[in-house]
Amino acid sequence: MTVSLAFAIAVIGIYYSYDAIRQQTNVMDIEEYTPISTLKVPENTITHSKYPFVDVHNHQFDMPIKDLSKLVHEMDALNMAFMVNLSGFRGLYLKKSLANVRENAPNRFGLFLNVDFELIDDADFAEQNEKLIADAVAQGVIGLKVYKSLGLTDKDRDGNRIAIDDPRLDPIWAACGKHKIPVLIHSAEPSSFWDPKDKFNERWLELRQKPGRYRDPEKVPSFESILAEQHAVFKKHSNTTFINAHLGWMGNDLDRLGEHLDLYPNVMTEIGAVLAELGRQPKRARQFFVKYQDRILFGKDSYKVNEYHTYFRVLETEDEYFDYYRKRHAHWKMYGLGLPDTVLQKLYYQNALALFPSIDEQLFNEK
Repeated sequence: MTVSLAFAIAVIGIYYSYDAIRQQTNVMDIEEYTPISTLKVPENTITHSKYPFVDVHNHQFDMPIKDLSKLVHEMDALNMAFMVNLSGFRGLYLKKSLANVRENAPNRFGLFLNVDFELIDDADFAEQNEKLIADAVAQGVIGLKVYKSLGLTDKDRDGNRIAIDDPRLDPIWAACGKHKIPVLIHSAEPSSFWDPKDKFNERWLELRQKPGRYRDPEKVPSFESILAEQHAVFKKHSNTTFINAHLGWMGNDLDRLGEHLDLYPNVMTEIGAVLAELGRQPKRARQFFVKYQDRILFGKDSYKVNEYHTYFRVLETEDEYFDYYRKRHAHWKMYGLGLPDTVLQKLYYQNALALFPSIDEQLFNEK
Protein backbone atom coordinates (compact mmCIF):
# COMPACT_ATOMS: atom_id res chain seq x y z
CA MET A 1 0.00 0.00 0.00
CA THR A 2 1.37 3.41 -0.94
CA VAL A 3 1.84 6.14 1.65
CA SER A 4 -0.72 8.39 -0.03
CA LEU A 5 -3.35 5.63 -0.11
CA ALA A 6 -2.73 4.80 3.53
CA PHE A 7 -3.07 8.46 4.41
CA ALA A 8 -6.37 8.74 2.51
CA ILE A 9 -7.78 5.69 4.29
CA ALA A 10 -6.73 7.13 7.65
CA VAL A 11 -8.41 10.46 6.88
CA ILE A 12 -11.62 8.71 5.82
CA GLY A 13 -11.54 6.66 9.00
CA ILE A 14 -11.13 9.76 11.13
CA TYR A 15 -14.00 11.50 9.33
CA TYR A 16 -16.42 8.63 9.78
CA SER A 17 -15.37 8.17 13.41
CA TYR A 18 -16.02 11.88 13.99
CA ASP A 19 -19.37 11.64 12.23
CA ALA A 20 -20.36 8.65 14.39
CA ILE A 21 -19.38 10.55 17.56
CA ARG A 22 -21.43 13.54 16.44
CA GLN A 23 -24.50 11.39 15.93
CA GLN A 24 -24.08 9.64 19.27
CA THR A 25 -23.57 12.87 21.21
CA ASN A 26 -26.16 14.87 19.22
CA VAL A 27 -23.54 17.43 18.21
CA MET A 28 -24.08 19.36 14.99
CA ASP A 29 -22.53 22.19 13.06
CA ILE A 30 -24.12 25.63 13.18
CA GLU A 31 -24.80 25.39 9.43
CA GLU A 32 -26.93 22.30 10.03
CA TYR A 33 -28.91 23.74 12.93
CA THR A 34 -32.12 25.14 11.45
CA PRO A 35 -34.82 24.90 14.11
CA ILE A 36 -38.48 25.27 13.21
CA SER A 37 -40.07 27.83 15.49
CA THR A 38 -43.05 26.76 17.59
CA LEU A 39 -44.05 30.40 18.12
CA LYS A 40 -47.64 31.11 17.06
CA VAL A 41 -47.75 34.63 15.66
CA PRO A 42 -49.34 36.28 12.59
CA GLU A 43 -47.61 35.55 9.31
CA ASN A 44 -48.11 37.82 6.33
CA THR A 45 -46.49 36.73 3.11
CA ILE A 46 -46.29 39.69 0.74
CA THR A 47 -45.29 39.14 -2.86
CA HIS A 48 -46.44 42.51 -4.21
CA SER A 49 -45.48 45.80 -2.57
CA LYS A 50 -48.23 48.06 -1.28
CA TYR A 51 -47.08 50.89 -3.53
CA PRO A 52 -45.16 50.81 -6.81
CA PHE A 53 -41.45 51.17 -6.16
CA VAL A 54 -38.18 52.23 -7.72
CA ASP A 55 -35.25 49.91 -7.08
CA VAL A 56 -32.25 52.24 -7.14
CA HIS A 57 -29.69 49.49 -6.52
CA ASN A 58 -29.84 46.67 -9.01
CA HIS A 59 -27.35 44.86 -11.22
CA GLN A 60 -28.23 43.40 -14.61
CA PHE A 61 -24.88 42.42 -16.06
CA ASP A 62 -26.34 41.16 -19.35
CA MET A 63 -28.34 44.26 -20.19
CA PRO A 64 -27.00 44.62 -23.76
CA ILE A 65 -28.57 41.28 -24.76
CA LYS A 66 -31.20 40.71 -22.08
CA ASP A 67 -34.81 39.84 -22.91
CA LEU A 68 -36.39 42.80 -21.14
CA SER A 69 -39.94 41.54 -21.63
CA LYS A 70 -39.34 38.67 -19.20
CA LEU A 71 -37.73 41.02 -16.69
CA VAL A 72 -40.58 43.54 -16.97
CA HIS A 73 -43.07 40.73 -16.35
CA GLU A 74 -41.26 39.85 -13.11
CA MET A 75 -41.11 43.52 -12.13
CA ASP A 76 -44.85 43.89 -12.66
CA ALA A 77 -45.50 40.92 -10.39
CA LEU A 78 -43.48 42.62 -7.64
CA ASN A 79 -45.01 46.06 -8.34
CA MET A 80 -41.57 47.39 -9.33
CA ALA A 81 -42.31 50.34 -11.58
CA PHE A 82 -38.71 51.27 -12.37
CA MET A 83 -35.31 49.60 -12.04
CA VAL A 84 -31.94 51.34 -11.91
CA ASN A 85 -29.21 49.13 -13.36
CA LEU A 86 -26.01 50.36 -11.75
CA SER A 87 -23.86 48.19 -14.01
CA GLY A 88 -24.07 50.23 -17.20
CA PHE A 89 -20.28 50.30 -17.58
CA ARG A 90 -19.20 52.43 -20.57
CA GLY A 91 -18.27 52.33 -24.26
CA LEU A 92 -19.95 49.76 -26.50
CA TYR A 93 -21.47 47.90 -23.54
CA LEU A 94 -23.26 51.06 -22.40
CA LYS A 95 -24.30 51.95 -25.94
CA LYS A 96 -25.92 48.53 -26.49
CA SER A 97 -27.57 48.59 -23.06
CA LEU A 98 -29.14 51.98 -23.76
CA ALA A 99 -30.31 50.79 -27.16
CA ASN A 100 -31.96 47.69 -25.68
CA VAL A 101 -33.82 49.79 -23.12
CA ARG A 102 -34.82 52.43 -25.65
CA GLU A 103 -36.18 49.86 -28.09
CA ASN A 104 -37.89 47.45 -25.70
CA ALA A 105 -38.76 49.14 -22.38
CA PRO A 106 -38.00 52.87 -22.62
CA ASN A 107 -39.78 53.96 -19.44
CA ARG A 108 -38.89 51.09 -17.08
CA PHE A 109 -35.09 51.22 -16.71
CA GLY A 110 -32.36 53.71 -15.91
CA LEU A 111 -28.64 53.13 -16.39
CA PHE A 112 -25.66 54.29 -14.38
CA LEU A 113 -22.18 54.84 -15.79
CA ASN A 114 -19.03 53.18 -14.39
CA VAL A 115 -15.56 54.75 -14.49
CA ASP A 116 -12.20 52.96 -14.65
CA PHE A 117 -10.36 54.58 -11.74
CA GLU A 118 -7.18 52.60 -12.36
CA LEU A 119 -6.46 54.86 -15.36
CA ILE A 120 -5.86 57.67 -12.87
CA ASP A 121 -2.25 58.18 -14.03
CA ASP A 122 -3.21 58.91 -17.63
CA ALA A 123 -2.31 62.46 -18.59
CA ASP A 124 -5.84 63.20 -19.81
CA PHE A 125 -7.65 61.25 -17.08
CA ALA A 126 -9.73 64.19 -15.87
CA GLU A 127 -10.62 65.49 -19.32
CA GLN A 128 -11.55 62.04 -20.65
CA ASN A 129 -13.85 61.30 -17.73
CA GLU A 130 -15.48 64.72 -17.80
CA LYS A 131 -16.27 64.07 -21.46
CA LEU A 132 -17.37 60.51 -20.67
CA ILE A 133 -19.86 61.79 -18.10
CA ALA A 134 -21.17 64.59 -20.32
CA ASP A 135 -21.67 62.26 -23.28
CA ALA A 136 -23.30 59.58 -21.13
CA VAL A 137 -25.79 62.03 -19.66
CA ALA A 138 -26.62 63.29 -23.16
CA GLN A 139 -27.36 59.68 -24.15
CA GLY A 140 -29.69 59.14 -21.19
CA VAL A 141 -27.51 57.90 -18.33
CA ILE A 142 -28.95 58.99 -14.96
CA GLY A 143 -26.07 58.49 -12.51
CA LEU A 144 -22.57 57.26 -11.69
CA LYS A 145 -21.98 54.07 -9.71
CA VAL A 146 -18.74 53.63 -7.74
CA TYR A 147 -17.85 50.09 -6.70
CA LYS A 148 -16.20 49.14 -3.42
CA SER A 149 -12.93 48.46 -5.24
CA LEU A 150 -12.21 52.20 -5.02
CA GLY A 151 -10.56 52.59 -1.64
CA LEU A 152 -9.97 48.87 -1.21
CA THR A 153 -8.29 47.25 -4.20
CA ASP A 154 -8.04 49.77 -7.05
CA LYS A 155 -4.38 50.69 -7.64
CA ASP A 156 -2.53 53.27 -9.66
CA ARG A 157 0.27 52.56 -12.13
CA ASP A 158 2.82 52.19 -9.32
CA GLY A 159 0.69 49.67 -7.43
CA ASN A 160 -0.44 52.11 -4.76
CA ARG A 161 -3.99 52.00 -3.45
CA ILE A 162 -6.19 54.77 -4.82
CA ALA A 163 -7.82 56.61 -1.93
CA ILE A 164 -11.46 57.60 -2.34
CA ASP A 165 -10.57 61.22 -1.64
CA ASP A 166 -7.60 61.31 -4.01
CA PRO A 167 -7.70 64.88 -5.39
CA ARG A 168 -7.16 63.56 -8.91
CA LEU A 169 -10.74 62.26 -8.74
CA ASP A 170 -12.23 65.65 -7.87
CA PRO A 171 -13.12 66.46 -11.51
CA ILE A 172 -15.31 63.33 -11.64
CA TRP A 173 -17.36 64.26 -8.57
CA ALA A 174 -17.61 67.84 -9.77
CA ALA A 175 -18.79 66.77 -13.23
CA CYS A 176 -21.60 64.73 -11.70
CA GLY A 177 -22.70 67.80 -9.76
CA LYS A 178 -22.49 69.94 -12.88
CA HIS A 179 -24.69 67.55 -14.86
CA LYS A 180 -27.04 66.99 -11.91
CA ILE A 181 -26.66 63.23 -11.69
CA PRO A 182 -26.19 61.43 -8.35
CA VAL A 183 -23.22 59.27 -7.42
CA LEU A 184 -24.17 55.98 -5.79
CA ILE A 185 -21.02 55.00 -3.96
CA HIS A 186 -20.25 51.76 -2.14
CA SER A 187 -17.27 52.18 0.19
CA ALA A 188 -15.95 49.57 2.64
CA GLU A 189 -17.94 46.58 3.85
CA PRO A 190 -19.46 45.47 7.18
CA SER A 191 -17.03 46.44 9.93
CA SER A 192 -17.06 42.88 11.28
CA PHE A 193 -15.11 41.79 8.20
CA TRP A 194 -12.09 43.50 9.80
CA ASP A 195 -12.61 41.87 13.23
CA PRO A 196 -10.98 38.65 14.41
CA LYS A 197 -12.66 35.54 13.00
CA ASP A 198 -13.63 34.17 16.39
CA LYS A 199 -16.73 33.24 18.37
CA PHE A 200 -17.46 36.88 19.16
CA ASN A 201 -17.77 37.95 15.53
CA GLU A 202 -21.41 37.98 14.45
CA ARG A 203 -20.29 37.62 10.81
CA TRP A 204 -18.30 34.48 11.62
CA LEU A 205 -20.52 32.20 9.54
CA GLU A 206 -20.32 34.47 6.51
CA LEU A 207 -16.53 34.64 6.82
CA ARG A 208 -16.39 30.88 7.10
CA GLN A 209 -18.49 30.35 3.97
CA LYS A 210 -16.95 33.27 2.08
CA PRO A 211 -13.38 33.52 3.41
CA GLY A 212 -12.39 36.00 0.72
CA ARG A 213 -14.54 38.63 2.44
CA TYR A 214 -12.22 38.83 5.43
CA ARG A 215 -10.23 42.06 5.54
CA ASP A 216 -6.88 41.54 7.21
CA PRO A 217 -6.12 44.78 9.12
CA GLU A 218 -2.43 44.19 8.41
CA LYS A 219 -2.98 44.25 4.65
CA VAL A 220 -5.86 46.64 3.94
CA PRO A 221 -6.90 50.06 5.26
CA SER A 222 -9.10 50.07 8.33
CA PHE A 223 -12.88 50.30 8.12
CA GLU A 224 -12.84 53.73 9.74
CA SER A 225 -10.17 55.12 7.43
CA ILE A 226 -12.13 54.12 4.34
CA LEU A 227 -15.28 55.77 5.70
CA ALA A 228 -13.27 58.88 6.54
CA GLU A 229 -12.05 59.11 2.94
CA GLN A 230 -15.58 58.75 1.62
CA HIS A 231 -16.98 61.35 4.00
CA ALA A 232 -14.23 63.78 3.04
CA VAL A 233 -15.49 63.60 -0.55
CA PHE A 234 -19.05 64.30 0.59
CA LYS A 235 -17.85 67.38 2.46
CA LYS A 236 -15.63 68.69 -0.32
CA HIS A 237 -18.24 68.25 -3.06
CA SER A 238 -21.33 69.65 -1.41
CA ASN A 239 -22.88 70.53 -4.78
CA THR A 240 -22.95 66.88 -5.83
CA THR A 241 -25.62 64.47 -4.60
CA PHE A 242 -24.27 61.18 -3.25
CA ILE A 243 -26.21 58.04 -2.42
CA ASN A 244 -24.27 56.28 0.33
CA ALA A 245 -24.94 52.64 -0.51
CA HIS A 246 -25.96 49.98 2.02
CA LEU A 247 -26.82 52.57 4.71
CA GLY A 248 -23.14 53.53 4.53
CA TRP A 249 -22.46 50.32 6.53
CA MET A 250 -23.85 52.14 9.56
CA GLY A 251 -27.13 50.24 9.74
CA ASN A 252 -25.98 48.66 12.99
CA ASP A 253 -25.57 52.15 14.49
CA LEU A 254 -28.52 54.27 13.38
CA ASP A 255 -27.58 57.10 15.73
CA ARG A 256 -24.30 57.44 13.86
CA LEU A 257 -26.05 57.21 10.49
CA GLY A 258 -28.48 59.92 11.54
CA GLU A 259 -25.61 62.20 12.55
CA HIS A 260 -23.99 61.45 9.21
CA LEU A 261 -27.09 62.54 7.29
CA ASP A 262 -27.41 65.64 9.46
CA LEU A 263 -23.80 66.58 8.72
CA TYR A 264 -24.00 66.05 4.95
CA PRO A 265 -27.26 67.38 3.47
CA ASN A 266 -26.07 66.36 -0.02
CA VAL A 267 -26.11 62.66 0.97
CA MET A 268 -28.94 60.16 0.71
CA THR A 269 -28.78 56.47 1.52
CA GLU A 270 -30.44 53.21 0.49
CA ILE A 271 -31.22 49.84 2.03
CA GLY A 272 -29.77 47.35 -0.46
CA ALA A 273 -28.37 44.20 1.16
CA VAL A 274 -28.72 45.60 4.69
CA LEU A 275 -32.35 44.75 5.45
CA ALA A 276 -31.13 42.31 8.09
CA GLU A 277 -29.75 45.21 10.13
CA LEU A 278 -33.15 46.89 10.18
CA GLY A 279 -35.26 43.82 10.80
CA ARG A 280 -33.54 43.03 14.09
CA GLN A 281 -34.18 46.49 15.60
CA PRO A 282 -37.73 47.31 14.47
CA LYS A 283 -38.51 50.01 17.03
CA ARG A 284 -35.33 52.01 16.47
CA ALA A 285 -35.42 51.44 12.71
CA ARG A 286 -39.01 52.65 12.48
CA GLN A 287 -38.08 55.84 14.34
CA PHE A 288 -35.15 56.32 11.97
CA PHE A 289 -37.28 55.91 8.85
CA VAL A 290 -39.86 58.36 10.14
CA LYS A 291 -37.24 60.99 11.01
CA TYR A 292 -35.20 60.61 7.81
CA GLN A 293 -38.05 59.72 5.49
CA ASP A 294 -36.85 62.19 2.85
CA ARG A 295 -33.32 60.77 2.72
CA ILE A 296 -33.80 57.02 2.22
CA LEU A 297 -34.27 55.15 -1.05
CA PHE A 298 -35.38 51.59 -1.74
CA GLY A 299 -32.61 49.33 -3.06
CA LYS A 300 -32.15 45.58 -3.18
CA ASP A 301 -28.72 44.88 -4.80
CA SER A 302 -28.65 41.30 -6.14
CA TYR A 303 -31.73 40.49 -8.19
CA LYS A 304 -33.71 37.51 -6.89
CA VAL A 305 -37.48 37.82 -7.09
CA ASN A 306 -38.44 35.90 -3.95
CA GLU A 307 -36.02 37.90 -1.79
CA TYR A 308 -38.03 41.06 -2.39
CA HIS A 309 -40.86 39.41 -0.47
CA THR A 310 -38.83 39.60 2.74
CA TYR A 311 -38.19 43.30 2.10
CA PHE A 312 -41.92 43.95 1.77
CA ARG A 313 -42.66 41.97 4.94
CA VAL A 314 -40.07 43.83 7.04
CA LEU A 315 -41.09 47.25 5.75
CA GLU A 316 -44.87 46.89 5.62
CA THR A 317 -45.96 44.45 8.34
CA GLU A 318 -45.62 44.15 12.10
CA ASP A 319 -44.86 40.44 11.92
CA GLU A 320 -42.54 39.01 14.55
CA TYR A 321 -39.73 36.50 14.59
CA PHE A 322 -39.38 35.35 10.99
CA ASP A 323 -36.39 34.26 8.94
CA TYR A 324 -34.18 36.35 6.74
CA TYR A 325 -33.56 34.70 3.38
CA ARG A 326 -29.83 33.98 3.83
CA LYS A 327 -28.53 32.51 7.06
CA ARG A 328 -24.94 33.68 6.72
CA HIS A 329 -26.13 37.29 6.57
CA ALA A 330 -28.48 36.99 9.54
CA HIS A 331 -28.59 34.10 11.94
CA TRP A 332 -31.02 36.26 13.95
CA LYS A 333 -34.74 36.71 13.27
CA MET A 334 -36.59 39.55 11.54
CA TYR A 335 -39.35 41.79 12.85
CA GLY A 336 -41.62 44.06 10.82
CA LEU A 337 -41.26 47.83 11.03
CA GLY A 338 -44.88 48.53 10.08
CA LEU A 339 -43.94 51.81 8.37
CA PRO A 340 -46.67 54.43 7.94
CA ASP A 341 -48.08 54.78 4.42
CA THR A 342 -46.62 58.25 4.00
CA VAL A 343 -43.13 56.93 4.79
CA LEU A 344 -43.57 53.89 2.56
CA GLN A 345 -44.54 56.09 -0.36
CA LYS A 346 -41.42 58.20 0.05
CA LEU A 347 -39.19 55.16 0.44
CA TYR A 348 -40.74 53.26 -2.45
CA TYR A 349 -40.93 55.99 -5.07
CA GLN A 350 -41.37 59.64 -4.08
CA ASN A 351 -37.75 60.23 -3.04
CA ALA A 352 -36.54 58.55 -6.23
CA LEU A 353 -38.83 60.68 -8.40
CA ALA A 354 -37.36 63.81 -6.82
CA LEU A 355 -33.84 62.54 -7.49
CA PHE A 356 -34.44 61.25 -11.03
CA PRO A 357 -36.71 63.68 -12.89
CA SER A 358 -36.53 61.58 -16.06
CA ILE A 359 -38.60 58.78 -14.49
CA ASP A 360 -42.14 58.79 -15.86
CA GLU A 361 -44.44 59.72 -12.96
CA GLN A 362 -47.38 58.24 -14.85
CA LEU A 363 -46.04 54.80 -13.95
CA PHE A 364 -46.99 55.49 -10.36
CA ASN A 365 -50.30 57.20 -11.03
CA GLU A 366 -51.57 54.20 -12.98
CA LYS A 367 -50.82 51.58 -10.34
